[in-house]
Amino acid sequence: MRALFVKTIDSPVGKLHLCASERGLCMVEFASGKKTYANVLTIAEASDDHPVLVKAEKQLAEYFAGERTSFDIALDMQGTVFQIKAWRELQKIPYGKTISYGEQAKGMGDAKKARAVGMANGRNPISIIVPCHRVIGASGALTGFGGGLGVKQKLLELEQKAASRKAAA
Repeated sequence: MRALFVKTIDSPVGKLHLCASERGLCMVEFASGKKTYANVLTIAEASDDHPVLVKAEKQLAEYFAGERTSFDIALDMQGTVFQIKAWRELQKIPYGKTISYGEQAKGMGDAKKARAVGMANGRNPISIIVPCHRVIGASGALTGFGGGLGVKQKLLELEQKAASRKAAA
């Protein structure tokens, strides 16, 4: 079994659980949201100084301050081939922009797989850094999010404000 390290940090959207392996960051989960990966927290070793966790905390702080628009942290994505493909597609969505599940599926090569993409996004273990919050319904409505729709709205507003400031500068 691989070694896992965990750290809980404060953020403007509540406490976040960060988890890393020797290969990279494997989880950013909302403490108050859906506990998809709660079992990881029971087997991980608490660490305030693991280099991946320190880097993730620093980059998330910069993101929340509106200073960072992308992340350069090694990731250790664990999922099916389809899930990982969906999560990689999420990483292509520009900061401050949104797309629909259908658009994401089309980017993956099959526009008919929007529902499967939605399910894969719902299993994304690396919230914010792998930006599933940037995917919305075809009608433009906010749809499911592990941290809750209020958090999704806050993240999108933060990105849109920061993107507007940068464009105006």
